[in-house]
Amino acid sequence: MSAQPVASVRRKRRMRLAAAFAVLVGLACYLVVQYITGGPGAPQCMVRADGDEKAYELSPEQAANAATISAVASSRGLPERAVTIALATAMQESGLRNIEFGDRDSVGLFQQRPSQDWGSIKQIMDPVYASGEFYRHLAEVPGYSRLPLTVAAQKVQRSGYPQAYAKHEARAALLTGALTGRDGAALTCNESRPADSRPGGAAKVRAQLVREFGPEVLPRTGGTAGRGASGERQLTVPVRQSGPSAAADVPRRGWELATWAVAHSGELHIEQISYAGRTWSAADSGQGWQRRTEGPAAAGRDAVVIVAQ
Repeated sequence: MSAQPVASVRRKRRMRLAAAFAVLVGLACYLVVQYITGGPGAPQCMVRADGDEKAYELSPEQAANAATISAVASSRGLPERAVTIALATAMQESGLRNIEFGDRDSVGLFQQRPSQDWGSIKQIMDPVYASGEFYRHLAEVPGYSRLPLTVAAQKVQRSGYPQAYAKHEARAALLTGALTGRDGAALTCNESRPADSRPGGAAKVRAQLVREFGPEVLPRTGGTAGRGASGERQLTVPVRQSGPSAAADVPRRGWELATWAVAHSGELHIEQISYAGRTWSAADSGQGWQRRTEGPAAAGRDAVVIVAQ
């Protein structure tokens, strides 16, 4: 065989290998995107804004992690700015996903490193612990609430890409408004597929509320639960505040708790949430927060009513 045909065969073989490699790379990218977004037709959560161009869509997993980050800030009495900084940081570091991998030994929502004294891998993989550690370090930054977001985040994270946090600020601020209750009924989820097959009822919702918001979220009575043949399913969470601004803060606190419940609805098998004449239902979740004139939702702004399997 002459040198020319041999060279031609080798060239064609290289072209076929290159084409096959390109297909594999494309498939890998597609699978990564599907893993992050949940894939076509997967449940999605949406933060409503003024104008469609500002709407923010995220997966139930991302919404639940974001709600935990916000709740931990609430339990510590931190301002909205702290929540926005934390959310933008987690968006950059993990895409709001509690991942088990990262650069070197980094893991979790904020890609914290066991080797850098952030805690053990098990601790860091707990979103409540990881959020608390982030806020503990943030609170040590003098005047963090007045700093540019990317500066405040970098003082905590010490990332190799300190400017990367800034690009997430607008969405983080939008999500903060919903999760802190400032923008009532702004977040909804179009489906609520249970994360597992183990129902927990109101007891599981109560335990998670207390773990993320602190014991003060259910003062004295621990919330009012309703029991039926299937066990404890309904939890009534009083909306209580203290201090001179209590009356003004009640609606905001109510929406903070109601939005948290929507974000965790799949994980906690929540079927219905009612507050201030509005109801979100897993069975009719595509309709978002609906106005109700009767039933638990008609009770007003004194309590959030959560029904779970």
